[in-house]
Amino acid sequence: MPNQPLTSLFRPEILAMSAYHVADASNFIKLDAMENPYGWPEAIQQAWLEHLKDCPMNRYPDPEAKALADALRQSNQIPEQAGILLGNGSDEIIQILQMALSSDATVLAPEPGFVMYKQIALSLGLRYQGVPLLADSFELDMPAMLEAISSLQPALIFLAYPNNPTGNLFDAKTIKQILAAAPGLVVVDEAYAPFADASFMDQLPHHPNLLVMRTVSKLGLAGLRLGFLAGDKSILEQLNKIRLPYNINCLTQETARFALEHQQFLLEQTQTICQQRTEVLAALQKIHDIKAYPSSANFILFKTLEKSANAVFDSLKQQGILIKNLSSQGGLMGNCLRVTIGKPEENQAFLAALQYALNNTP
Repeated sequence: MPNQPLTSLFRPEILAMSAYHVADASNFIKLDAMENPYGWPEAIQQAWLEHLKDCPMNRYPDPEAKALADALRQSNQIPEQAGILLGNGSDEIIQILQMALSSDATVLAPEPGFVMYKQIALSLGLRYQGVPLLADSFELDMPAMLEAISSLQPALIFLAYPNNPTGNLFDAKTIKQILAAAPGLVVVDEAYAPFADASFMDQLPHHPNLLVMRTVSKLGLAGLRLGFLAGDKSILEQLNKIRLPYNINCLTQETARFALEHQQFLLEQTQTICQQRTEVLAALQKIHDIKAYPSSANFILFKTLEKSANAVFDSLKQQGILIKNLSSQGGLMGNCLRVTIGKPEENQAFLAALQYALNNTP
């Protein structure tokens, strides 16, 4: 038997990390994970099941997912000269990008931001540097960003557009400043593109260090785990060497293609979510005990002003409503909660439960 536990074989930074936690949503109105709350129409479901009958389950899938890549290219208006790389969710794309870097590379991102940028960087032993956003406005602190770029010379910069968890779109001019100043790659993460009337996809031909990352999860296909990266073909050619073979399974390939060919119902659902976002934000902004922030995504961030966010979160859970508690992140997220836009009846249940929580928690 070894004298030390076998976990001592792992790197110290791994032992110091915490696993990404996903809350158990059983028996809750689930408004914590930025999912599309709507299912598929019955006719679409039946046509999809019929389509899947010919999926060759006994064979490995197309390793390049060429037909799906073509469908994504068309539906997302990817410029002809840009390449495309598919991943098992955006998470795999983020991992592939960082695995390709040298061991002493620095990864830079605004904070608060998507936690997996930092999580994956630390798991790979890379240097990670977060740059705080401006308080209240959640805009990029450009003097701090440019100073960090100049001093750290990051190989990779992540910019979520819109940002998660704040929901705002950074000023496009500031992103172009970062593209001009960056010595390495700049990834504009457009996970919430279906809800935002803004994109850097058409800028790909003008910035060789720009990569645009998207996912089909927020559109309504979260269960498929499909993300993609668009950008300079020579860059993606190198990243493709790291991608595991057959990373996009045949059911995902066929289902995503089918959905993109019948995406009108998904676009209609997206419009409904945006309409509901407007209504929920207006309702939240009328509650004097909280501050709700405008959003270009399918969620809304809000801060409790007089009550503990932890207590409000617990009260909502007791009432059967599950949202995201961000208070543990500290900093700008102190006393902050994030709610995903659900169906109209779910949103009304949340608003009623929130008002009860604010009125009845110490």
